[in-house]
Amino acid sequence: MKTILTIAFLTITTVFYGQVDSRIYDIVDDVSAEKLEYYIQNLVDFGTRNTFSETESDTRGIGAARRWIKDEFETISSSCNDCLDVFFQGETVTPEDGNRIPKTAEVLNVVAVQKGKKYPNSYVIMSGDIDSRASDTQDFTTDAPGANDNATGMAGAMEAARVLSQYEFDHSIVYVGLSGEEQGLYGGQFLAKYAKENDWNIIGIINNDMIGNIEGVDGVIDNRTFRIFSEAHNPTETDRERQMKRFYGGEVDGTSRQLARYVYETTKTYMPEMNPMMIYRLDRFGRGGHHKPFNDKGYPGIRIMEAHENYTQQHQDVRVEDGIAYGDVIEHVNFDYVKKLTAVNAISMASLAWAPPAPTEVAIGGIVEPSVRLKWEQKNPSDVKGYKIYWRSTTSPTWDHFRYVENVNEITLEGIVIDNFFFGIAAVGKNGHESVVVFPSKIMR
Repeated sequence: MKTILTIAFLTITTVFYGQVDSRIYDIVDDVSAEKLEYYIQNLVDFGTRNTFSETESDTRGIGAARRWIKDEFETISSSCNDCLDVFFQGETVTPEDGNRIPKTAEVLNVVAVQKGKKYPNSYVIMSGDIDSRASDTQDFTTDAPGANDNATGMAGAMEAARVLSQYEFDHSIVYVGLSGEEQGLYGGQFLAKYAKENDWNIIGIINNDMIGNIEGVDGVIDNRTFRIFSEAHNPTETDRERQMKRFYGGEVDGTSRQLARYVYETTKTYMPEMNPMMIYRLDRFGRGGHHKPFNDKGYPGIRIMEAHENYTQQHQDVRVEDGIAYGDVIEHVNFDYVKKLTAVNAISMASLAWAPPAPTEVAIGGIVEPSVRLKWEQKNPSDVKGYKIYWRSTTSPTWDHFRYVENVNEITLEGIVIDNFFFGIAAVGKNGHESVVVFPSKIMR
């Protein structure tokens, strides 16, 4: 039986339901800067991790690096009763595939899957990049330590696996090292294709690329601010869906943008000393990261990154020129900052993986009325304690207002005019964790 609730804001006070999970604070504390330094140093010590570098050596090149990463994931798994399924995944690329590919090579990702107990086919993904590059992306022999770009992101995924593997989750978590990023995001393309072929339900992918530098080329030093890049809407949307936004809104409310807001709010709740910046674009100006191939398939995906870049330390041969030291060496990495951004990832993934599935079929009504109506469906309602009905001003980047309700799947908010706000709904679990906010996709007349 479906229940409808009417809330008159001038006369009724709704009891707030919300809580924090002390386990999230434990996760923040468990992330180790020393362990991250160990991972980063080992990756740097392979000399170069160029996609086309040595594969037979045990001490140099991309082959040795990915085997070592796999071994580390398996060591982590042995500490949690083999809770991780660790494997290589990828495909072969040839010079015909792009102008950054000098020779035929395997592009292999290293994947570690921690299966969820209730929703094993529902996935939260954290990625870093295995490969590095020198000034010339096709130069696969010159040393390219890639300490910040992107041993930091890869180390973050490994450390998140070490910490989170000590817990059980309802949804599955994937920790992955993606390859071929510098040649055209090939590793992400291959894993997104694999996910689609295997019918993965991806809640979201959090791509980490350069999370270790605190001193920008502009001279700014900042060890608390970081950027969250997210695409406004799904590139797979139909022309009809795009046209509807002209009349009903939603231009900045795609699933990737909701994932970005989720990471923002989780950070503000559990790590208030941090300063997350939501950047309203796919990636840096004119560029793309390894979340893009997932966005291209219709999956929510964001990029987490340092706030202040130093371009002399990216994609550069290690050298001194005109008094400037170029090169992506480990001396420029701030391990405490890597720890903070790794913790941001870990708590966001844990919160998502402990939350109930998000509502579905969210519909909205209230055209030329003094109130707004919302209606939704919910899979596995037994896992849900209640719902948060969110709204915000049309110019606000964040969900600023909410009402908590229980035992209903349709409500009317009296006195709230649909024209002046955007609305969304999140499911709240019995443990207090929330799903991502779902923006309405249907109109009630």
